[in-house]
Amino acid sequence: MAQKILLIDPEQCTGCRICELACSAHHDRVFSPARSRVHIIKWDEMGLDIPMVCQQCDKPVCADVCPIGACYRDEKTGAVMINYDICIGCRMCVYACPFGGTSIDPDKRRIVKCDLCAGDPQCAKYCPTKALQYVKADRVALLKKRIGAEKIAKLMEQIIVVGGR
Repeated sequence: MAQKILLIDPEQCTGCRICELACSAHHDRVFSPARSRVHIIKWDEMGLDIPMVCQQCDKPVCADVCPIGACYRDEKTGAVMINYDICIGCRMCVYACPFGGTSIDPDKRRIVKCDLCAGDPQCAKYCPTKALQYVKADRVALLKKRIGAEKIAKLMEQIIVVGGR
């Protein structure tokens, strides 16, 4: 089976936060954005809403800094996971992640991060605008090219309309 990744398209995000609710409901059986593993970062001055989630790095810094090796990669999904049986809660992974992909559950007081919902990410499943998609890794380049081509087509359309006046 080809590896899949969580593809984020910030331009499609409307800031509805359904992804946060789906995540917290799946993992903790509550609707609580604070307990989600995905977080929408709002940039009001730029009019952007950006889903931020663990990037499941090829060389995860969280695993490198963990003093006891509690971070590991799940062979089936490729997700970087936390072994709670040995995690000491030192928070080194939280401090080291350049993307803010790990956080602290405010109720359970433990480190949490995206685990790709065992290969069925609920955030992507319920995203109404497809700002989050779970796709085969080899399709990412094609999807990015298609998005780029659509932007160019829209720009050309505007140029033709303005030029044709």
